[in-house]
Amino acid sequence: MQQADSEQPSKRPRCDDSPRTPPNTPSAEADRSLGPELHPDHKTWGPEQVCSFLRRGGFKEPGLMKNIRENKITGSLLPCLDESHFENLGVSSLWERKRLLSYIQRMSQIHIDTIKVINDPIHGHIELHPLLIRIIDTPQFQRLRYIKQLGGGYYVFPGASHNRFEHSLGVGYLAGCLVRALCEKQPELQISERDMLCVQIAGLCHDLGHGPFSHMFDGRFIPLARPEVKWTHEEGSVKMFEHLINSNGLKAVMERYGLIPEEDICFIKEQIAGPPESPIKEDSLEVGNLYDMFHTRNCLHRRAYQHKVGNIIDTMITDAFLKADPYIEITGTEGRKYSISTAIDDMEAYTKLTDNIFLEILYSTDPKLKAAQEILKSIEYRNLYKYVGETQPTGQIKIKRESYECLPKEVADAKPKVPLEVKLKAEHFIVDVINMDYGMQDKNPIDHVRFYCKSDPSKAIMITKNQVSQLLPEKFAEQLIRVYCKKTDAKSLYAAQQHFVQWCSDRNFTKPQDGDVVAPLITPQKDEWNYRASTQSPARLREASKSRLQLFKDDPV
Repeated sequence: MQQADSEQPSKRPRCDDSPRTPPNTPSAEADRSLGPELHPDHKTWGPEQVCSFLRRGGFKEPGLMKNIRENKITGSLLPCLDESHFENLGVSSLWERKRLLSYIQRMSQIHIDTIKVINDPIHGHIELHPLLIRIIDTPQFQRLRYIKQLGGGYYVFPGASHNRFEHSLGVGYLAGCLVRALCEKQPELQISERDMLCVQIAGLCHDLGHGPFSHMFDGRFIPLARPEVKWTHEEGSVKMFEHLINSNGLKAVMERYGLIPEEDICFIKEQIAGPPESPIKEDSLEVGNLYDMFHTRNCLHRRAYQHKVGNIIDTMITDAFLKADPYIEITGTEGRKYSISTAIDDMEAYTKLTDNIFLEILYSTDPKLKAAQEILKSIEYRNLYKYVGETQPTGQIKIKRESYECLPKEVADAKPKVPLEVKLKAEHFIVDVINMDYGMQDKNPIDHVRFYCKSDPSKAIMITKNQVSQLLPEKFAEQLIRVYCKKTDAKSLYAAQQHFVQWCSDRNFTKPQDGDVVAPLITPQKDEWNYRASTQSPARLREASKSRLQLFKDDPV
């Protein structure tokens, strides 16, 4: 039942937590007594179904049944009846009227699912609202069981086998913990039960739009397969959430638990993808903890999420999917056919697209998929593209996204002045540009946060870096540039390393960490890369430069 709060009026109607229905209660007995002719939703009942429902509760007075029919009492009217209505309907006994009222009040609980407890590997035993369970038990959500959270990272870290499914359960639970804490500690926000349920749903469904191997799909595959489409997994999550609700008839279930679909579906979608216009908002939080959180996020990206081998496996899977894309057929709405890259246009087709497409290609007998199969077999046999090296731009100059596709040709065109036995082309190189930051590109995200102090919790203030620590970072973004070679023999790898180091020198990038080892004849040519340069006199440096020029003067290459 809804409860009005006269002291703290809510901006949204409150909805109660769904009751737990223990076994062997009157409501459970009534549930068992309902025959198949009664629809689970009592709002669809006519007078005859109402009479049937009351008879199964032990109310069999002919006069009551007659009055129900004559007054056309439907299932939707039953919850609105009180003792005075029952007296007019012919129930004279006060005890019978109260028993009838109790029976009807329990009616709305009969077909409502109970709260379920899940043993989460991180958070332990967590309770999930029945509406969340209804969402989880759909094909659109169950699909997340077959999408790896870290994509190709599983091929590097054997323990990274978790999927988007269990991740989403945890996010839904934590979202509920957060919003409930806000409700309890800041009652002036007037957060209702309805609000809290919507936040939990948004947390649960925020990753519905991820494709095969998670970020590999929207970060690598789609930009190459459909460069004209600006598509993100958040956009996919919003579309998949709509599809989940509509195809499973969950609007009525949302109403049963006190939500208003016309309003709350929009609210949930905005939490997933943000409102149409989302300017930077200033929030209030603890400052040291925030810096630690961003630092931890950066460390996780360096050590795991952007692991050089994991990334190259993602790249190889992307190459295989691109070669297979024209020949894969996925059935969508009304029997229409979609490919891997166009499945994002139809959520029925997209529901069927998971990591399993890897095995479908690998084990296919279609000769058109042979090129894609060879790449996937190379992953299975661990014959991966070879890592060549890593560098960074110097100063404030960054490589723009529109220039990414030109980089392999730049590396191939960088002609090292050393003898090479192999000639490499742009198609043999992969240049992976990784943008590492604290979430707001080169900006310090803490500059957009306000903090409360204990002396006056009603006021929010700014805290600058020098008020926190002298050990905080000066820059908040950097680019890592990694180069790989598709040819894996020793001579090709040696040639690729020479091209790479020469390219770094030409572009004035940082010296590769192993540059002196893999390209000992190239690194001395650049004075800035000579660690002894700062201790040598200008005359000595000029003499060394002349010697290097003489060394390569008669080089035939």
